[in-house]
Amino acid sequence: MTTPRLGPVRRVAVLADVHGNVPALLAVLDDVHAVGADLIVFLGDLTWGPEPQTTFDLIQDLGSKAVGVRGNADRAVVELARGDREHTRPRDPWMPAQHTPEAVDFLAALPLNMAVEIEGLGAVRFCHGSPRNDTECVTPQTSEQRFAELSEGVEEQVIVTGHTHLQFDRRVAERRSVNPGSVGLPYHLGMPGTAYWALLGPDVQLRETRYDVQEAVDRCRMTGDPSGDAIVGHLLNPPTPDEIIADAENRIFAD
Repeated sequence: MTTPRLGPVRRVAVLADVHGNVPALLAVLDDVHAVGADLIVFLGDLTWGPEPQTTFDLIQDLGSKAVGVRGNADRAVVELARGDREHTRPRDPWMPAQHTPEAVDFLAALPLNMAVEIEGLGAVRFCHGSPRNDTECVTPQTSEQRFAELSEGVEEQVIVTGHTHLQFDRRVAERRSVNPGSVGLPYHLGMPGTAYWALLGPDVQLRETRYDVQEAVDRCRMTGDPSGDAIVGHLLNPPTPDEIIADAENRIFAD
């Protein structure tokens, strides 16, 4: 699949791993609009959560100001909806049923990678897992060797990834590795009800937005999501970054 290339633009808001958390998404979008971002890049795993269709509708309302790349969960929705993936968990038939055909087509059309020319940073590569795989885990402890391997052939010196739900900004293998953190289901040490994102241009700003987590919990419980209890648990008592890093670096690829 060809890598779309956009820009130049002045400021880009980067939102990853929304996971159907509508209260968190609405709060972050308010902050994004307040800072005057020229473009919003979603890093995948948009609708795989308690309110898939509402999440899709909100993104559609942003029009041409919003673009995105495919996450492994977005791919799973498409595969389940089109009969290309076996239903093995209670959530598997529930999730595609929450998407209109238009929402499924939208997810199916998302590219694996995208590059955007941003003022002050130059060309920036955006992807969900890594440039080579939407399930690869990039963390603050990913080795120089693996990062060099996963970025081989990538022209851009700044690579922005999601997937691990961890917010960080580091230099590794002569490049800059950034994760904006998760909007809808972060793994963090902060207070419940904190959504994470990033603002790019002319440098990298890691941002946080507070939202009503009890509203998110209540809405999750009302949807009938078969994984609702697990989501509520992660919203109120998420795994720590150290736990996630250890698991991710052991597995490397996680779907």
